[in-house]
Amino acid sequence: MKVSCIQMDMAFAKPEDNFKKAVALVREAAEKKPDVILLPETWNVGFFPEENLEKLADQDGAMLKATFSPLAKELGVNIVAGSIANKKADGIYNTSYTFDREGNVVAEYDKTHLFSPMGEDKFFKKGNHTSTFTLDGLKCGVIICYDVRFPELIRTMSTKGLDVLFMVSQWPLVRVPHLDALTKARAIENQMFVVCCNSAGKAPGTVFGGNSSVTDPWGETIAHAKDKEEILYATLDPSILDGIRTSINVFADRRPDIYKVN
Repeated sequence: MKVSCIQMDMAFAKPEDNFKKAVALVREAAEKKPDVILLPETWNVGFFPEENLEKLADQDGAMLKATFSPLAKELGVNIVAGSIANKKADGIYNTSYTFDREGNVVAEYDKTHLFSPMGEDKFFKKGNHTSTFTLDGLKCGVIICYDVRFPELIRTMSTKGLDVLFMVSQWPLVRVPHLDALTKARAIENQMFVVCCNSAGKAPGTVFGGNSSVTDPWGETIAHAKDKEEILYATLDPSILDGIRTSINVFADRRPDIYKVN
């Protein structure tokens, strides 16, 4: 599986500009014939405008679907469309949509862990489910940024046989060492590929760190970006999954009968 991470520098609180830019970058990434293209977190508005957020947010993902469903079909590529500020009937969510090569929505995920240090929980509602799906024969899942700090969420997903975890984020430059450590840890402990697409650029009070990465199940870095806008490319070798799961079968040795997390 070939993947492309679009480490986008989006305009703060300018969704129309960001949609145009995202489409252009997806087309650029598609020139190298990847199987999956990723975008970062809340790329439609940035992270995150407190004023007019309700007006700036997409309405039930309508604009996203109208744009990326035909784009995925035209390009014949799977698109993990990052996440967007998304207004639903009961509030605003931080929502990720995934499109297959035919343009079908195969996954919808609302961020479950909201970043309270920046007040995300005061403006967005929490999701209540995990998201796993299949792309090109590989079992995949998606998480959004702060979710990576909660290993119980990802272990819950990985016990379903996850091969690839896609992480979309707006992670700050000051905490990039945490980003690198956490993505590597999640890959090793769950014996899966972790593909992280972070943003670049600035928002009021925050500089985002880039450093998108692709990590294999052994914790080896396949590809790693710098801190400016770029498109990161990598190839995942599924045979690595069988190798590590056969030689170190942590899932066979788990003791769920004694685990308790409240």
